Amino acid sequence: MRRQIFILFLALSLLLSACGSDGGASSSSSASSPPAEDHSNSVSLPPEEPAAPLTLAAYPSASFHPVLSGNKANLTLAPLMYEGLFAVDSQFQAVPLLCESYTVSEDRLTWTFTLRSGVTFSDGTPLTGEAAAQALQTALDPASRYAGRLSGVQSIRGAEGQVILTLSQPNSSLPLLLDIPLALGTGARPLGTGPYLLTDSGGSLSLTARPGWWGDSGSLPVREIRLASLTKPDELVSAFNSGEVSLIDVDLTGTSELGSSGSYQVWDYPSTDLLYLGFNASQGLCRDPAVRRAIARAIDRDALTETIFARHAAAAAIPLHPVSPLYNEELAKRLSYDPSILTGLELKGRPLTLLVNIESTAKSAAANEIARQLQEAGLRVTVERLPWEEYTAALAARDFDLYLGEVYLTPDFDLSALIAPGGALNYGGWEDGVISGLLSAFRTAEGELRQSAASSLYRYLCQQAPIAPICFKNGSVLTQYGRLDQLNPTQYNVFYDLSQWAVP
Repeated sequence: MRRQIFILFLALSLLLSACGSDGGASSSSSASSPPAEDHSNSVSLPPEEPAAPLTLAAYPSASFHPVLSGNKANLTLAPLMYEGLFAVDSQFQAVPLLCESYTVSEDRLTWTFTLRSGVTFSDGTPLTGEAAAQALQTALDPASRYAGRLSGVQSIRGAEGQVILTLSQPNSSLPLLLDIPLALGTGARPLGTGPYLLTDSGGSLSLTARPGWWGDSGSLPVREIRLASLTKPDELVSAFNSGEVSLIDVDLTGTSELGSSGSYQVWDYPSTDLLYLGFNASQGLCRDPAVRRAIARAIDRDALTETIFARHAAAAAIPLHPVSPLYNEELAKRLSYDPSILTGLELKGRPLTLLVNIESTAKSAAANEIARQLQEAGLRVTVERLPWEEYTAALAARDFDLYLGEVYLTPDFDLSALIAPGGALNYGGWEDGVISGLLSAFRTAEGELRQSAASSLYRYLCQQAPIAPICFKNGSVLTQYGRLDQLNPTQYNVFYDLSQWAVP
């Protein structure tokens, strides 16, 4: 999606985009109504000047390894050099890439993926089953950003033209977890099978189109992409503002603001970054599911996404992104904003404490708005803003009634960590004898049965309300005005559909 806007402030995440990543479920606390329509503000555009070549940011001293690196700017480049067995599209569906076909054993535990023939790494080394297996083994390393999403994998082995994964329990969504980029080796600049090769000419880095790429090299919009070599996080901002860097991937709802101005195009994409209200389900007022349900209905999600997140988020009443084909619109409508339900419980004046991490200005503002909405419905809510360490300690001790949490879910939207008994992020201590079976049924269901399994899971969650989903935050790609067109970024690949890009 594209918007043309005049940005007066860029989030501090512009600084942080030089480091950090997500590949599996991760937490900073611890879905589709279509994205908002395109809109533009009338602005005075800068004087027209010749378009600069496509230039991206890179940090040469940091690792470029697509699995082991922690540098987000370098990881943003990864899809140009590396490919996975599958890709994940903008509706969180698995699209075959290096996988030609696959079969699943009768017990649904052993998956055999047949590799696309004729694929080579950038030095001509063939992509074999053994090479693919070794690359996925690297992703199992605790240092890997994908280690969490592969926790259900018992073994990985290569065969002739195939890679075979054995699971500890069935998971029909395994292909969604296998967009993991395959790299040859574990060095800082390993070889990949993607359309571009990282080249270093006397310290000057660039990405050069590969003549031996298995895809259609003629469809690439440019043959060479210059890399601006940066050393410090704050250099990314000035490099982009000056036009030296053509594109950056940011969170416009980031933790703080950095003064900057200019005319940019913003291309939002849906993400699995879930913002939710957590309840102390083990004690206090929120132990009652009727109270939790009523509080969930008293939150005006549309207002929050419109005002606090400036439409860089998608309101979601169930913990699934609204762009997913599994999102139940009928159920979501039944859960629409209705504070009268809470008012009807005769809880006027009852006190609640809402925890939020003070280091996130957007979340702090959202907590204030949620408190205001709940107070209008009759509750007396105190927002307690805590530094990160105190915040997480309070969560671990269950010293709260409510907390505002944020978590990156895996692309299969697995909720086990949040709501399963003993889940690592189940801070509210919700215990339920039914949920494990519903989670398992959803994880294993295939074909038409998957829709019904999803409906059963989300209906039950709406009845019990262990958490109250609020929205899924968008990621954003910023480009200089008029320099690039036809972008279709996704959470895992801002260069998705690169062949459709228009580059002057």
